[in-house]
Amino acid sequence: MKTALIAACATALLLLSGCNTVKGMGQDIQKAGEKIEGAAKK
Repeated sequence: MKTALIAACATALLLLSGCNTVKGMGQDIQKAGEKIEGAAKK
């Protein structure tokens, strides 16, 4: 359980560090949502 939490936090930090602006963060969140939605449809 601890490993999954650490992995999730590391992933979140990497994603957020790539966002230079609020607009960029919104685009990243949208892309993540689209991938989750695509996986749910399968």
